[in-house]
Amino acid sequence: KIVLNKYGRMKLNYLKENKEAEYTVMLMNGILNAHLKELQETADNRVQQIISELKSKSDLTEDMKNTDVLYWIGTMNSIKAQAEEIVFSELIYV
Repeated sequence: KIVLNKYGRMKLNYLKENKEAEYTVMLMNGILNAHLKELQETADNRVQQIISELKSKSDLTEDMKNTDVLYWIGTMNSIKAQAEEIVFSELIYV
């Protein structure tokens, strides 16, 4: 039994609601859990990779954590949201 994180649950719901045949085949063949586990690991890694890339392209510095906290938090939230949107379109909603 695996514990699904946010990405695993989103993909599971997407399969159930939009790819019913694919969902049923995976469920019947016993590969659904393995598929979801692999997908959520890939999604986690990809989000972290994209966050790193976007952060390096931004004007954020580690210093700003202490000097301009609200700007740093806002920018990081924006970067995380962008990264997740990319992962949703690449991995989850396909």
